[in-house]
Amino acid sequence: MTRLATPTRPGGVLPDAAEARAAQSRREQAALGELRRARVNQTRANRGRRGGGGAAKYGALLVAGIVLVIVLISVLSPVVKKAWRDISLPLHYSTVIRDQAHQKGLDPALVAGVINAETGFDARTSAAGAEGLMQIEPRTAQLLARQSGATNFRVQDLGTPAVNIAYGCYYLKHLLHDFGGDATAALAAYNGGETNVSSWVAAAHRAGHSFAVADIPFPATRAYVQKVLHYQSEYRSKYASQLGYS
Repeated sequence: MTRLATPTRPGGVLPDAAEARAAQSRREQAALGELRRARVNQTRANRGRRGGGGAAKYGALLVAGIVLVIVLISVLSPVVKKAWRDISLPLHYSTVIRDQAHQKGLDPALVAGVINAETGFDARTSAAGAEGLMQIEPRTAQLLARQSGATNFRVQDLGTPAVNIAYGCYYLKHLLHDFGGDATAALAAYNGGETNVSSWVAAAHRAGHSFAVADIPFPATRAYVQKVLHYQSEYRSKYASQLGYS
């Protein structure tokens, strides 16, 4: 049988095969394009997730940090308050102060206020020779020793906190007695001398009024009295248990 010749296109490629290959090539190119687009979209999505994850992680860390700060504040607040109180309003030898004040009929907070105003609970010898926590002058201490009947007192004993507080309380009691229980006058005398205060009190009475802080002409003594009275109030409120108020 004679076979009919199959027409060919230039290049000797069969028409149907060429079309099939061209179609296949187009399909492959389209598939490659889709694959590239898919990869680009996936990369973008991954970046978005990483960015979102970083933001979420940062947010979680921020919340954890805030919670930690709140917990630390709640735990450390009493400690910080106590530390600040101890610095701004120190109190030592509270048992001695309480006992001596009780024995001599004094307000423990007043005694603590005098000590804080005089030395800030840091015992020392002043330029004028006053000794210890309550800054007792040796001459005054010797007079108080005779009045109280002490027989073995030595000036160097004023360096012992318990002895110094005992003599300071005795002196405060003496001044309060001499000035009729007037704490303002007694404190002014503790700082400025009894003779000066006696004249100031007399002047106030001649003017027709009770002696007050404003009647103290010495700025340093006036500031001293105001300071002690302020400390007295602070010690009552902030050291109530230590000083025997509760």
